[in-house]
Amino acid sequence: MSENKSRREFISQSGKMVTACALFGATGSVAYAADPAKQICETGKPMSISAKHYYLDNVLLEAGFNFDGSVATSTRTELKTLEIKDGKIVALRDNKSHTDATLPHYDAGNKLMLPAMRDMHIHLDKTFYGGPWRSLNRPAGTTIQDMIRLEQKLLPELQPYTQERAEKLIDLIQSKGSTIARSHCNIEPVSGLKNLENLQAVLSRRKPGFDCEIVAFPQHGLLLSHSEKLMREAMQAGAHYVGGLDPTNVDGAMEKSLDTMFQIALDYNKGVDIHLHETSPAGVAAVNYMVETVEKTPALKGKLTISHAFALATLNEQQVDEIATRMAAQQVTIASTVPIGTLHMPLKQLRDKGVFVMTGTDSVIDHWSPYGLGDMLEKANLYAQLYIRPNEQTLSRALGIATGDVLPLNDKGERVWPQAQDDASFVLVDASCSAEAVARISPRTATFHNGNLVWGAVG
Repeated sequence: MSENKSRREFISQSGKMVTACALFGATGSVAYAADPAKQICETGKPMSISAKHYYLDNVLLEAGFNFDGSVATSTRTELKTLEIKDGKIVALRDNKSHTDATLPHYDAGNKLMLPAMRDMHIHLDKTFYGGPWRSLNRPAGTTIQDMIRLEQKLLPELQPYTQERAEKLIDLIQSKGSTIARSHCNIEPVSGLKNLENLQAVLSRRKPGFDCEIVAFPQHGLLLSHSEKLMREAMQAGAHYVGGLDPTNVDGAMEKSLDTMFQIALDYNKGVDIHLHETSPAGVAAVNYMVETVEKTPALKGKLTISHAFALATLNEQQVDEIATRMAAQQVTIASTVPIGTLHMPLKQLRDKGVFVMTGTDSVIDHWSPYGLGDMLEKANLYAQLYIRPNEQTLSRALGIATGDVLPLNDKGERVWPQAQDDASFVLVDASCSAEAVARISPRTATFHNGNLVWGAVG
């Protein structure tokens, strides 16, 4: 496949999988259900839980696997009451056991409790979502350079709506159970720091119910658009990660582009999260160069994320094992949208070798792609379909790609989440167990972040 294809040429988002919410649909900001839920959805605000200390009854928790020999055949569950105080789960109690009668109590409705999900690659600052439907015509042969030129024209049109649409996009991903995200934010001469300022304003307003890291993203090429000065200003302004983009295909100088990116990170003690779409030998060379740089620079250990990393799909099994071993040793993270289509990413092999793999939405209805559901449970489902032989245990393990590897049960079937003093960040799901939730992309009914009900409703 030619390297000058558009950066989204390789991703074919599902789009066909639509999750039906138990209380209401969340394909936009309009609800399709009973009036109380309709009001919640249209305002973007859930039923309030003002108490900092309360009980949540009728919570369905996974208690263990039922085994036939060494094979998990089903999941045991039990109803519990959670005691939540100051954003923490302070106790798991027998169901409806209230030791303090003065505390308010709420009803989870026997819904399954799963860890809050994490959308770790999204672009909150540029989207058509929340505005009129718009699908841009992209003729065959459109290059990434063509898309950069298009974006340079579109950005001034999108910028007045950045805050409004970012808010609606946050509403969407919260409705799917995500309360933590990492958003890439354009930093280039057309936008300057305006997108960053707008996004920071939104995140400041949403802080009680949503945590988000920001990657300063030189979408038009770090070198090509002469954005180093702006990137440094973005670091000073509070961006958390230094971004980058295809150092050979876009910047035309792999080592200089990557060295500049890493130097900015070192100068400001920040992490790195680069978009790497290149699938030619140049993409493999870039992966090797970045891993080598981290190996030589102890200050970068645990601070490199390679987003997409499509070049890994061109390697054979032995080559993947070799680079994965090195990545795991340096705590390099892979952020993948779990692409479907012509590329088969070695995500399971990477995870099996100890590489931390996380997932994200990427585009949501923008000029790069008309797809995007904002649903990490859908990503876990795609991962399961593409990479595992499905059974009760493997389906439950697949949930980890959506939750930052936080799982209710460990491989032995012992409950490891939730436990006392865990953050009270979770999602209530209309499912009997994790395996069913992954396989069926089960409806979400409520989302909590640090004890705050941020979407949906409880009784």
